[in-house]
Amino acid sequence: MLLLTSVQNYFMVTYNILVDQTMIENVMQTNSSEALDLLNIKLLLYFLILGVLPSWFVYRVKINYGHFKQLLWLKLKTIMSIILLVWLLLFSFSKHYTSFFREHKVIRFYINPLDGFFCFASYLKAQFASQNVALKKIGLDAKQTKKEKRNIVIMVVGEAVRADHFALNGYAKATNPLMRQEAIVNFTDVSSCGTTTAVSVPCMFSMYKKSDYSSSKGKNSENVLDVLNRAGVEVLWRDNNSDSKGVATRLDYVSYKDKSVNSICDVECRDVGMLVGLEKRIASSKKDMIIVLHQMGNHGPAYYKRYPKAFEKFTPACHNNQLEYCSQEEIANAYDNALLYTDYFLSEVVKVLKKEASETTQTAMLYVADHGESLGEGGLYLHGLPYFIAPDAQTKVPMMMWFSKNHHIKREQLQKVATDELSHDNLFATLLGMFNVTSDVYERDDDILKRRE
Repeated sequence: MLLLTSVQNYFMVTYNILVDQTMIENVMQTNSSEALDLLNIKLLLYFLILGVLPSWFVYRVKINYGHFKQLLWLKLKTIMSIILLVWLLLFSFSKHYTSFFREHKVIRFYINPLDGFFCFASYLKAQFASQNVALKKIGLDAKQTKKEKRNIVIMVVGEAVRADHFALNGYAKATNPLMRQEAIVNFTDVSSCGTTTAVSVPCMFSMYKKSDYSSSKGKNSENVLDVLNRAGVEVLWRDNNSDSKGVATRLDYVSYKDKSVNSICDVECRDVGMLVGLEKRIASSKKDMIIVLHQMGNHGPAYYKRYPKAFEKFTPACHNNQLEYCSQEEIANAYDNALLYTDYFLSEVVKVLKKEASETTQTAMLYVADHGESLGEGGLYLHGLPYFIAPDAQTKVPMMMWFSKNHHIKREQLQKVATDELSHDNLFATLLGMFNVTSDVYERDDDILKRRE
């Protein structure tokens, strides 16, 4: 308990996070490269001083347990005395405590170590409960309506990108110089489904709305990519993040985290490596295609690793995974340099799609981030706070669309809804709408493309 909570305490104090069930899910779904970004001397010192050292003292203490009945009676008296004392205190100040605990339920997440263990037990219970649940099939009636051109869509899932650091949304720094030159539709008010990848990625592809979504529902139900696949659309998922979080389990999935697959790697494998060989892959099929590219993007805290040196435009930049040792300006600069690299990556995606567009083929790109990121505002770092207390920095995300000139969807029409209040809830219907798929699970009112028709 001491060893585990010394680590838990480090992350709570350093990043001002809470260890709830979602955070436990993140820990269980992370990979070695993500975990290594978080290792440093300070964490080691917490582990040694608050974990190993007291554990050694506890181990050395000799306990004379005595007679069982005597010990049992002593423990019972102690427990009853504590319960009585707690009851008296609560009764004496009930007027204050009742309203306090009702309004500040989040305070229980700060109880270290008990809540961390409780959340871990809850996570395990949920995993075991969903083990033998049959997969819920959806959109069994899905089919494409008649179309004139082959339809190719690349959907880019960004990582840890906050909307207010996009120059396209009014940010002072030029973080989107290349995409500014493209004829895009930029959506300015988009909310995420969660504050973590483990929640947001499966949720954004799920038929369930944020208000009704749970990890077990996401895990045990088909998603919009399954429906598109059933309707005859070829689905390809290329991943440079940890994985698809279960979304592409039944689909064509390739990880680009390894140098044996990704040919563009330096300190780490780059997102742009997912585009290598993509034109050849598109040419190998005659079907409509949706290609999902899951970015490493702005995954923290080592933002300086997320971009090649040539993209370090904003300086001084933080070159440390211990963000507390960098100024807020240095952290923001490193973060914004990573956004510059994403801007370059998206421009390369558009180049591929421009080449593919022809008299018989129309192409489109949809970019949306999974969640945002705190960069030190109010002492908060990274992401993962419970949604109801998370700041906009963690829940407001950028989203944009690009269409080839011959596309049946007109940019001018879509521009009318660019400032509407949207969310990940709109993606399920919008993706079906992009491929003219009809089904009983398609809800026209949620389709961004049909919003003002």
